[in-house]
Amino acid sequence: KGHLRQRVFFVGRPSRPAVNAGLADYVPAFLSEIPKLFRSGEQQLDTAIIQVSPPDKHGLCSLGISVEATIAALQSAKKIIAQINPNMPRTHGDSFVHLKDFAAYVELESPIPLHLPAAQDPITAQIGRHVASLVRDGDCLQMGIGAIPDATLACLGDRQHLGIHTEMFSDGVLPLLEKGVFTNRNKKKHPGKIVTTFAMGSQALYDFVDDNPEVVFLDVAYTNDTAVIRQNPQVMAINSALQVDLSGQVCADSLGTRIYSGVGGQMDFVRGAALSEGGRSVIALPATAAGGTLSRISSLLAPGAGVVTTRAHVHYVVTEYGVANLRARSLTERARS
Repeated sequence: KGHLRQRVFFVGRPSRPAVNAGLADYVPAFLSEIPKLFRSGEQQLDTAIIQVSPPDKHGLCSLGISVEATIAALQSAKKIIAQINPNMPRTHGDSFVHLKDFAAYVELESPIPLHLPAAQDPITAQIGRHVASLVRDGDCLQMGIGAIPDATLACLGDRQHLGIHTEMFSDGVLPLLEKGVFTNRNKKKHPGKIVTTFAMGSQALYDFVDDNPEVVFLDVAYTNDTAVIRQNPQVMAINSALQVDLSGQVCADSLGTRIYSGVGGQMDFVRGAALSEGGRSVIALPATAAGGTLSRISSLLAPGAGVVTTRAHVHYVVTEYGVANLRARSLTERARS
């Protein structure tokens, strides 16, 4: 305190107390645009501190499970300091950086943070079944991490030739990859490949992506570019929210004035899916919170809440009670849905 002030584009559990106490700063920004902020100099960087895999015989290290905006940060920072961690998976794509680019580095073995699959409950399972009912053979999926995406994926065992073009890659897809449900053959961009920009999950997931040419980690300015997303047919974007009002406004980064997460890439994929031939998007969430005492589907958003996906962009909203299709619906029709 008094020496460093944290500035974040996404508010996770470690930074949430400081941001909401006014001791750290949250910058709302689409995930796809963060690299541009670095490259243009709008967001100044002095030193980039990164974690990489050990170098290969050519001196190339891999950024491993997190490429996203890191490439742009490395290109923009005055100096780069690296931790070379033998536990970091070596991934393919835009993930390589040479030892000569480091101002300094330290070789230190440390565990890669794990995010284990969330426990399922009857409400989550029901939401997953409703979302899965919207998924067609040949769809190209984008989905995040958590209980609802995992519940959805658990219901897709009978689908054929699904694809993945996403910002985050997590454990829920692994059983379906083993069954051959995901073939990526219907994609026009990177057919046969899983496209992502970062991975978060179990050690089994990290072992899967390690030196796996089937999985390509690309700059988030590319993965989340609507001009790229729309080129794949049948894009199905599945995301969550903290609150949705009856007009279809989606709040995903704050609970009233309390910042909870970040803008992320939700809007990138909602819009990209809408532009894709046969594309759709889903916002999935439980209808209530706090043990059923607080409605998450409300007539108005809580005062101070930030809208991430506008009512003009929203398509399907799914809760445990069913599916509401808001596309081409009037405000009155939406409220009745």
